[in-house]
Amino acid sequence: MTYTGMVSPGGPAAVRELDGLTIRKASVSDMDNNVYLLTCTSSGAQALVDAADNAQRLLALVQEGGGGLDLVITTHQHWDHHRALAEVLAATSARSAAGAADADALPVAPDVRLEQGDTVTFGDVTLDVLHLRGHTPGSVALAWTEPSGRVHLFTGDCLFPGGVGNVDKDPERFASLLADVQERVFDRYDDRTWVYPGHGADTTLGAERPSLPQWRERGW
Repeated sequence: MTYTGMVSPGGPAAVRELDGLTIRKASVSDMDNNVYLLTCTSSGAQALVDAADNAQRLLALVQEGGGGLDLVITTHQHWDHHRALAEVLAATSARSAAGAADADALPVAPDVRLEQGDTVTFGDVTLDVLHLRGHTPGSVALAWTEPSGRVHLFTGDCLFPGGVGNVDKDPERFASLLADVQERVFDRYDDRTWVYPGHGADTTLGAERPSLPQWRERGW
């Protein structure tokens, strides 16, 4: 089936087969939290991005990918993105990782504290870590580059179709987040880059780039 990135809470995962990586996107909870199971196609190693809720569904998703979980990455400290973290970690042998500045706010201290420029690896897959400050102090996005050069970017709640993430109407936080998104995302990656956000539909940098001046002017 053609991957659309459209999922709904309790519904089936959307599956995207790439050269070296399979992405399974599912939605959990009434807050429509996206979770992503990443499967290395050469080794079978797996990573989960945001154990947001419904541990039973997440563990079933892991089985859909072939079983076994090596790593759980939490994109940021907000409660709706880690409600199932403790249960998923207890049920698996997975290690955990999160942004260093958010680590102490999580229900389980991460094994790895991530900073800008770090990488995380599972199997033959390497994800680049982008620290995007403003939504929370330690928000991170994760970038994977397929052999063709196209980038796939998991942005948590820092970048969505139509704008950056919520900053509670704080001008300083907005300026920080927009600056990081501009410099560490839009200035680094091309328009083909596919964006997988923490809620809702996917987008691309090409679709969002023309709106950057508008976001800056409106202040959100």
